[in-house]
Amino acid sequence: MQKRKKILAGVLAGTLVLSACPFALAASYNDSSVTGGSAQWQAWVSQWDTTATDYTKVSLTPGADETQLNFAWYSKSESGKTATPVVHFGTDKNSLTAFTGTSGQVDTSLTDGVAYNYNHVVVTGLKANTTYYYTVEKNGVQTEVQEYKTGSFDSVKILYVGDPQIGASKGQTQGSDTLKGDSGAGNTAARNDSFAWNRTLEIASAQNPDLNFIISAGDQVNKTGKAKEEEYAGYLSASVLAGLPVATTIGNHDSLNPDYSYHFNNPNNTGYGETEAGGDYYYSYGEGLFIVLNTNNYNVAEHEKTIQQAVASDPDATWRIVTIHQDIYGTGLDHSDTDGMILRTQLTPIFDKYDIDVVLQGHDHTYSRSKLLYGDGQTHGTYEFRLNDEGTDYDWNNAYNTQTDEKIPLYPEESDTAGTAAHDAFQADNGCYTIEDTTGNTVVNPKGTLYMTANSASGSKFYELIAAQQDYIAARSQNWLPSYSVIEMDDDSFSIITYQVTETGKTEAIDDAFTIQKTDGADVATLTAGGQTYYRLRDAAAAVNGTASQFNVVWNNGVVLTTGAAYTDAVPSSDPTTGSAVSLTLSVDGKSVTTGAMLANGNYYVTADFLATLGVSLGA
Repeated sequence: MQKRKKILAGVLAGTLVLSACPFALAASYNDSSVTGGSAQWQAWVSQWDTTATDYTKVSLTPGADETQLNFAWYSKSESGKTATPVVHFGTDKNSLTAFTGTSGQVDTSLTDGVAYNYNHVVVTGLKANTTYYYTVEKNGVQTEVQEYKTGSFDSVKILYVGDPQIGASKGQTQGSDTLKGDSGAGNTAARNDSFAWNRTLEIASAQNPDLNFIISAGDQVNKTGKAKEEEYAGYLSASVLAGLPVATTIGNHDSLNPDYSYHFNNPNNTGYGETEAGGDYYYSYGEGLFIVLNTNNYNVAEHEKTIQQAVASDPDATWRIVTIHQDIYGTGLDHSDTDGMILRTQLTPIFDKYDIDVVLQGHDHTYSRSKLLYGDGQTHGTYEFRLNDEGTDYDWNNAYNTQTDEKIPLYPEESDTAGTAAHDAFQADNGCYTIEDTTGNTVVNPKGTLYMTANSASGSKFYELIAAQQDYIAARSQNWLPSYSVIEMDDDSFSIITYQVTETGKTEAIDDAFTIQKTDGADVATLTAGGQTYYRLRDAAAAVNGTASQFNVVWNNGVVLTTGAAYTDAVPSSDPTTGSAVSLTLSVDGKSVTTGAMLANGNYYVTADFLATLGVSLGA
């Protein structure tokens, strides 16, 4: 598939310093009995028994693109009745159109032995700036009518949150009681956290009434490898979610049960990166291509296949945004220099290869914004995380080298000389990035990727910041308050700003807005094959004329490229849509170089990686 891209030049460099950190426990949490106000909190407590045992709440998820909306919900299996996966949807609440989907049985070990069916339906044909109404059927009975509004599809506003983790406050004190993580209504930690989650969403949506959807960076619930339906019930009870879809990410606490896959009807499931909860998926919305990776599965080759599929589905998207749970570039004490960065050496070059603009992360229960980062071009080891011996949780104490099977203790004892050496080598190897040289909070056509880490939106659990701020971090915060970020995105600008919610319900910005802009430059013809974008070499040469990265390209019994020289020939006028994969051997400053390329109409197209060797970086 052919498209046009913009190109600019740049030669960038950076350095890093990493340090080890010990394991830490959650330092604080949001006490809803304090922040809720007496009347609101008492009302929540009084209806918690009903909330915690209602597993049939509806969840909305963005569809494959902005014209679609995905639904999921449970219905009880009742004698003589069958599941009816039907959504009634339209602009006239008295004349709704029926959309039928699929249903299946829920594992009864997750629902106290009570039989439920899950229902998944996709609604199509949505238009921008339109008010719709919907009901869903539960065994043939329609629910009350709910309102759903679309916003602009050109200028999109997104709420980005981290780790609601309903139930994570267990063990904390609330008045004279200790919050418990028992099943059903006995999960008083879930009672606390779902109230706080609902409170944050109400405050954020009141501040931003024109939101299109929410992105959650994972850990919707807390229990790992155990039945947690009351936590999902609390999560889905937030009133805002009846009219606002959430693109959820599989966190480590979501990963080891299939109930996530029942509750969320994600679009474009690729079948890659799967754990028991499901795998990778992607969707398009406005000018953005959004790719969601289940990084609890450490098979990065599969994640790359997902990215390839996603890019091939929408190669013209201005913005490519990835969401993962583990923060490979974070700054929290618990994860950022240990298990959180295990995939850093593998994902960084892949994000570079596919021109990923922004990576949204969670996991560390702190806030941070990175500098713009790209890979260092060196060869590094590959690492993974594994389950414990019982298979009930992740082994939080050790990483593994996938090439040598070496076990690497993340928190070695002082007396463990070999373990300390392995740990230090692991951390040093994760210095696999370059920091782009930029100034200010607005950058234009950057080469690097922005990495955000969201703090907990519910405040169910907070962690300390690591003592020594890493060199790749531009800004960070831990004020022990729930927070959220607001993203605004159109065809030439991506902006993000983050707020915290005080005990009195005020919102306060905790970081300056950060903006990435993509400006017009010279047009460069491209071809896309297998998810990889190839750029016409002559166009690229013309685009960087007069810059520090200019180069000339001529034909002299082969392609001859001279760096530092101006391009003097014409730019081809044709824009072919297909080409042939070839191995191109060319002369670069008198040296023979071979690279993968595409050939179309007598012109060669090369990858961004090859152009980067010339000091040329690409912007959409």
